[in-house]
Amino acid sequence: MRYPPLPSLRNPRQLSVTILFVGVVVVLTNALGSAFAADAVRKPNIVFILADDLGYRELGSFGQKKIKTPNLDGLAKQGMRLTQHYCGNAVCAPSRCVLMTGKHPGHAYVRSNKSTPPEGQWPIPDDEVTIAELLQKQGYVTGAFGKWGLGGPESTGRPLVQGFNRFFGYNCQSHAHSYYPSYLWDNDKHVTLNNDPPIPGHAGLAKDADPSNPKSYDEFKGQDYAPDRINKQVLEFVRTNKDQPFFLYYPTVIPHVALHVPDEELKPYLDLGWKDPPFTRASGYGYTPHYTPRAAYAAMISRMDRYIGNVLSLLDELNLTENTIVVFSSDNGTTHLGEEVDYEFFASVGELRGLKGSLYEGGVRVPTLVRFPGRVKAGSTSDRVSGFEDWLPTLLEIAGASDVVPENVDGISLASTLMGKSQEPRPFLYREFTRYGGQQTIRVGDWKAVRQNIVKGNIEIELYNIAEDIGEKNNVAAKHPEVVERLAKLMAREHVPSETFPLKAID
Repeated sequence: MRYPPLPSLRNPRQLSVTILFVGVVVVLTNALGSAFAADAVRKPNIVFILADDLGYRELGSFGQKKIKTPNLDGLAKQGMRLTQHYCGNAVCAPSRCVLMTGKHPGHAYVRSNKSTPPEGQWPIPDDEVTIAELLQKQGYVTGAFGKWGLGGPESTGRPLVQGFNRFFGYNCQSHAHSYYPSYLWDNDKHVTLNNDPPIPGHAGLAKDADPSNPKSYDEFKGQDYAPDRINKQVLEFVRTNKDQPFFLYYPTVIPHVALHVPDEELKPYLDLGWKDPPFTRASGYGYTPHYTPRAAYAAMISRMDRYIGNVLSLLDELNLTENTIVVFSSDNGTTHLGEEVDYEFFASVGELRGLKGSLYEGGVRVPTLVRFPGRVKAGSTSDRVSGFEDWLPTLLEIAGASDVVPENVDGISLASTLMGKSQEPRPFLYREFTRYGGQQTIRVGDWKAVRQNIVKGNIEIELYNIAEDIGEKNNVAAKHPEVVERLAKLMAREHVPSETFPLKAID
């Protein structure tokens, strides 16, 4: 399908009148909305795919050499790579809260992982407005498939009351530590999986097991692989809603440990002959053991890539590709559990410092891809600093609904950047995290201020020039006291204290 030249970009809230076809079809929409719309009668579909603990350098398109990700690499060639994109926070739940609500961690409601037994995490309250709720009101059918983690099954945060028409997967991130569970959630009911018994996410080898014998690890292999079930429901959602605009949120559980993957996915990596010492969980800490952990981790990412390929192929089959924006990203950086995930072997974060749980670059800078044929230039790259809070206003603008973006969000629409137009640099990007010692960061231009170990009373600021020192090795705070002072004031301004997630020594 060929498209006419895109109209020029004007005020995002300005309405324009577009006359299409030979007859009279008049559509009122904002100028950027009409620029993005592939079909002025139907709003574009939105597919947002979120990997779990995928590192910055774990895709071929971002420099990975060992793990094969052909479908995602193809997506990069068809669209844009965002090379300075930041997830919402350093671990699962607070990062997803930023994505869903458009508020940075100093304003967001959920600021750390916090369980609510028997199942679920600290819930988003009723008065929080999510991107799904806003898109629902614009006529989108909405579906979430994978790991939720923003409120237990009886809470105000459950997906069916936070804007999603359909949910299938894990409500609780602890439950998602096993890829062979006994059940998944199908909307508000359990669906039983054929795992008898279910495989725990955390367990050790039997006392009499020989760790050098591969058969000792068979007890951690199940029959019914949950990601297969989830991918099947994703495809069914697309087929069912092909004739109306849809928002598909696909927060896959891969590649978060435990190292669970079907044997057939392992074979291509086993054939490479890697020296792959078993993960035995001898320390008693971590997830379940695996005889070939390097092969397992690579195989999990490749299987995720295949699931995404299934979605992209179905969009092609249903002639939806041209009117669908696809976004791929990760909720935080690679896990710090090095015995299970050999991040040095895979160069998972490359030259960056830090891993999951850290607000240094490796914990929060994530590989991000955007494809939207005819609007986002194929094979393009943007190094503009952006973050998860930006997706709420961006996706609403793409849907032609900039006027409904809540005033209290912190996000700035990326629409102009995605279209290859010039856009002002982000004034700042703020992050805070109450765990792992308590941390704060703010980035302004190439300057990044970092505070570590706040809960121990430390409020000293480290300062890095990211353009010159992407690895954050050289703290230049002493050389630039005026920059430190300016960034400290910004951090103080952007932090609103939270009773539930206090940042001690700052509050």
